[in-house]
Amino acid sequence: MEGASAVGLPCDIVASPIELERLIAAVRTDACGAVVAFLGVVREFADDDRAVDGLSYEAYPEMALPELQAIAAEASQRFGEARVAVVHRTGALALGDASVAVAVASKHRAVAFDACEYVIDELKRRVPIWKKEHYRDGEASWRANAGGSPARA
Repeated sequence: MEGASAVGLPCDIVASPIELERLIAAVRTDACGAVVAFLGVVREFADDDRAVDGLSYEAYPEMALPELQAIAAEASQRFGEARVAVVHRTGALALGDASVAVAVASKHRAVAFDACEYVIDELKRRVPIWKKEHYRDGEASWRANAGGSPARA
């Protein structure tokens, strides 16, 4: 992985499939009693219920990678020295493909869950990565990032 967060853990933007086990291995230590992972995958229906057959993502790595690193460092400091790794994929993705992965390890599960949620919410809000939905009817549409969970958006 090219990038590393402030604590030396992976933060990256990749064109190849995401290896969740690699992220988990990067954050896990014997001092951590909890490991939480989030995997965002391409689903078959868009938020407006249109049938999707894939997505494509574009990023501006020179801006996106430092922002990923900043978010990981923020989460680590804000949530009690959580160990954070995050990777986002670019290019064409099919149904079921992973587009983003976050792994967080900490002494306690609440910290790991909170830090993981913070990372994905901030990533969607701040990182210059753009998503295009490709619909089964042949049309396509760029979608705005939706920062925050649905309950808070």
